Amino acid sequence: MHSLRTRLRSLYYGHSLAAVRFQWTVMAIDLAIIVFFLATPLLSNRLIFYWIDYTAAAFVAADLVARGLAAREPIRWARRLDVWVDIFVLATLLAPLWLVNLSFLRILRLWTLSRTEIIWRPLRRSGWAEWESAARAVINLITFLFVTTGFVYTSFAGQVEGLNTYVDALYFTVATVTTTGFGDITLPGTWGKLTSIVAMIIGISLFVQLAQAIFRPRKVTFACPKCALMRHEPDAVHCKACGELLAIPNDGS
Repeated sequence: MHSLRTRLRSLYYGHSLAAVRFQWTVMAIDLAIIVFFLATPLLSNRLIFYWIDYTAAAFVAADLVARGLAAREPIRWARRLDVWVDIFVLATLLAPLWLVNLSFLRILRLWTLSRTEIIWRPLRRSGWAEWESAARAVINLITFLFVTTGFVYTSFAGQVEGLNTYVDALYFTVATVTTTGFGDITLPGTWGKLTSIVAMIIGISLFVQLAQAIFRPRKVTFACPKCALMRHEPDAVHCKACGELLAIPNDGS
């Protein structure tokens, strides 16, 4: 078991050629599964849906077990929010008929993927580390858009004039989040109003976060050895929080 855990740790967190290939393969499969999640409303009535669904469930389960074994502190790892979200996603894959009304939450797999280093390490190696914050903000926004779209489609489709398809729900979500408010689709009742309010407040916050990540002065990610402050100017010599002497690599990685 020790050798297996060591091997998995080297594959998930290592820098060797085999590890890099493994990480790219895992990321590619994850992205394919996320595309499947987005296409679920179009495939749910077809037989192939269940084949893909259970195949995705097998991969998510294997990935969860492997990451748990690779973790240096498995108990602490198991307490993380992103791990519990992945377990919930796995449950919706294993019971697609029972949890059909919650299947829209599967897109949270995109958010949990963004919480792992496997997606960011290649970006840093290629010299694009300064765009990591912007990429994270984009992922957060996309995840929120599709979670909200799924909720609106599941809860209100067929009950509101003009809201009959998944595309209609996506159109309403984008119009609400951007506060465009064309008014051609409005959600009825108290829950409809609360849904619109939450979508606008969180959506605007995520747009602001994205704008800040794109337009704020460029900084590098480097942990201060004394106070652990992570963001510094590229040419910083001392930590602006505690004054500790820094040794930031020239490439900013």
